[in-house]
Amino acid sequence: MTSKTRVLFLCVANSARSQMAEALLRHTDPDGYEAFSAGTLPDEVDRRARMALEQLGVATDSLRSKSLDEFAGQHFDYVITLCDKAAFECSTLPGAGEYLAWNFADPATSQQAKAYKHTLHEIHERIKMFVLVKSKR
Repeated sequence: MTSKTRVLFLCVANSARSQMAEALLRHTDPDGYEAFSAGTLPDEVDRRARMALEQLGVATDSLRSKSLDEFAGQHFDYVITLCDKAAFECSTLPGAGEYLAWNFADPATSQQAKAYKHTLHEIHERIKMFVLVKSKR
């Protein structure tokens, strides 16, 4: 029996992008991955992020905003930052296998009408590519 690959998604507020990534990875490959998310300055989960996920048919019931401190001492195969600020602040997280820095625009500050849906789509495409590439190894 092989264990699941553990992935931690990081953003500043842990309210939208990292929540989306956590939910999407769980949805995309629940058998291969354990997905988590946290923030350096956690806030509430954004209701618009939740709505975008639900419209795609992705479960949101387990999502909650978490501090990075909650994961202190845990090992992750991948730590993936979703914004430049988190990439800068979390570049030396103990217990991390491989770091990946993805940078997605914050939908909360966007003037785009469907910013959350657009960000969700971009993250979903990256997650699918991540799973595809990592499963080839």
